[in-house]
Amino acid sequence: MRSVRARAALGATVVVALALAVAGLAVLLVLRANLTDQAGLQAEVAAREVAGQLALDVPYDELKTGDEEDHPVQVTDEEGRVVAVSKDLEAISGTGTDRVTPVPQPSPEGGRNDDGHDDDDDDDGTGSADPARGEVSTDDPDFTNGTATVDGDRADYRFASVEATDSAGLTLTVHAGAPLAAEQRAVASVRGAMLTGLPVVLLVVAGVTWLVTRRALRPVEGIRREMAAITASEDLSRRVPEPGSHDEIARLARTTNETLTALEASVDRQRRFVADASHELRSPIASLRTQLEVGAAHPGLLDVPGAVADTVRLQALAADLLLLARLDAGERPGAARLDLGALVHEEVSQRTGDRIPVTVSVPEGGGFEVTGSRGQLARVIGNLLDNAERHARSAVAVTVHGERGGVVVEVTDDGDGVPGAERERIFERFVRLDDARTRDEGGAGLGLAIARDVAVRHGGRLTVTDAGERGARFALWLPDAR
Repeated sequence: MRSVRARAALGATVVVALALAVAGLAVLLVLRANLTDQAGLQAEVAAREVAGQLALDVPYDELKTGDEEDHPVQVTDEEGRVVAVSKDLEAISGTGTDRVTPVPQPSPEGGRNDDGHDDDDDDDGTGSADPARGEVSTDDPDFTNGTATVDGDRADYRFASVEATDSAGLTLTVHAGAPLAAEQRAVASVRGAMLTGLPVVLLVVAGVTWLVTRRALRPVEGIRREMAAITASEDLSRRVPEPGSHDEIARLARTTNETLTALEASVDRQRRFVADASHELRSPIASLRTQLEVGAAHPGLLDVPGAVADTVRLQALAADLLLLARLDAGERPGAARLDLGALVHEEVSQRTGDRIPVTVSVPEGGGFEVTGSRGQLARVIGNLLDNAERHARSAVAVTVHGERGGVVVEVTDDGDGVPGAERERIFERFVRLDDARTRDEGGAGLGLAIARDVAVRHGGRLTVTDAGERGARFALWLPDAR
């Protein structure tokens, strides 16, 4: 099942079906329990009426059991023998004994005769009766379910068992039943209604879920079609439609458009990078080729120093392009711990050909440790110093100090500075301002771009500000290794 609409409709239908099944079962159980309790109450009332008569020594054959069909009665003695039953009771179960024929009782002195009458009355009727009376148990009755056949009709009953003691101390148990037909009819009616209505409810749920899901996913289909068109046309300037709602689909559309914007910018940047790299490589290659062709035709005119300079320029440009390619590919920096102050001293000490001496200020004691790639960080410091040397008038200074959980390296020159509107643009690749600051020989406009990329990938940042009244200050911040 590949359709989201179908899966949603099926899932909703299954959930609703389970919920309705559980709710319906609970309703049926509660209904059955309530109706069974009502039947038990009716049976208890009937049993206590008969037990009250037994406590008053009413003869067995004169017991009033009410409606025999609605309340069949069975009376047993302490030994479980049947001593009385209601009229027309033909069979019974669920009361402890299934006998329905009363057993004739002996006629002990002072007891009941076979007819259930007392034998201690005077023949002439002048004797006094025993004033003792029996009693009915006040304990909660026992309830059981069973069946009874009354006048040929067999049905289910709820039986209540109540004990009674007559005046002679004989304990009798009255089993009276109440029919469960009403409970069974009600449960069957409710169950039938549920079974009939359940398919209709499930069809409605499935249909509504299908329509709602279809309407909700309509913008997704529009997004899919537009993305397919963008893929086919390779036109990254197109955008997917954004619905006016503020739900997850609208956020998906906005995120998709943001991704397309970032992808378009990345592709444009890559295209400009390739074009600029080709342009930068063309000049030294053409110059080198011209010098070699002249040298081949006229060996005495070969400009060896110029050819070497062009080769060095090509080599440096190729190294810069290779480093940028590795950075763009997501190369992770190293995890070595190094002292940034010592690295600055080492880099400055190797710059013996600078036209302006570099002043270094690093507090004693060290403690400026950072984590990263020694080669890449040395490249950053070297690029910042190269930039300062090209634009300084008479001074270049490097300072190292701690700041807000990190280490800062500041490279300052006394050149013309960087205009405020250009301070972010100079970190773009192949960017060289047209003023006197950067239009110099040998620079391809990659040094500062490489420096910022390396700083960012080390968890730091590289910014430029004014250095007082004149010049520029480049500040490299890297997180402290501690």
